[in-house]
Amino acid sequence: MSYFTFSKNLSPSNWTLILLPLLFLALTFLLILPSNIHLNPLSSNCSSPTSSSRKSLSTDTTNPDYRLLIGIITLPERYERRHLLRTVYSLQTYNTATAHVDIRFIFCNLTTREKKVFIALEIMKYNDIIILNCTENMNDGKTYKFLSGVPALFGDQPYDYVMKADDDSYIRLDNLVESLKDKSRVDMYYGLVMPCDKENFFPFPPFMSGMGYVLSWDLIQWMAQSDFRHDETGGGPEDMWTGKMLNLNEKGKYRYDNAPRMYDYKGPSPSNCFRHEYVPDTIMVHQLKENDRWIETLDYFNVTSALEHSKFYHIEGMT
Repeated sequence: MSYFTFSKNLSPSNWTLILLPLLFLALTFLLILPSNIHLNPLSSNCSSPTSSSRKSLSTDTTNPDYRLLIGIITLPERYERRHLLRTVYSLQTYNTATAHVDIRFIFCNLTTREKKVFIALEIMKYNDIIILNCTENMNDGKTYKFLSGVPALFGDQPYDYVMKADDDSYIRLDNLVESLKDKSRVDMYYGLVMPCDKENFFPFPPFMSGMGYVLSWDLIQWMAQSDFRHDETGGGPEDMWTGKMLNLNEKGKYRYDNAPRMYDYKGPSPSNCFRHEYVPDTIMVHQLKENDRWIETLDYFNVTSALEHSKFYHIEGMT
């Protein structure tokens, strides 16, 4: 029997019996469903580690208070470290009404066929890598190349802050986001002041530790446009160089020292002003160069406590 034959045989009362339940169901859905619930599409954006739905503590992501770019200085061959960092940061939550955070991995030109193929796959999957036109180095201008190049890369959607971070630093994004909330948006230099022994600044003028420091967008623009060159500071460690560049040009008027919330991993070493035991409101832990240090740090902050029970796995001591 065709649909049209079937429909002709139905009386008006039969049609009413069919349509009334459907109408009631539709009205129930419209009236009961809370207005603040958003139905997500089946597809998800995997272009960057911060695109995970876990990142948000707020449903208001359209107009955050500020935008932050975090550039993690690393090496092409450190595939395992990037995998760890992507996982760690994608599982963190922070208030997206306060900040929009993008994380990018930074290195110089690729020199082998292996790196070119494997990095190409990473870019296709995550789209979170910036390759600078330079020869790989630590303290010979790589950080300056990144910072001064940011306006050309992101000038159409500028950030309020740009952070340089190391790949052996563990950043607690929620605490970082909240700590930047009330800071100046201009002429701002944020991090862990070094030397942290304030009585012994000389002969080292103060600078922010290279574990991770933040500059306001206007300072990034100034670096891009300035005639001041990296070699004019005499080279040296990139964090000292950045501080010296700002000091010589009377930049970074608003400086924020985040001791003791930013610090080096202590381990068996004696404590001092930049290396000490974990603190609950940590923003950053540095010098996590080996996996056992990462494990100890992630355990302290209970990072795996949200692991759910499942019949598909059993991890002794964790589920």
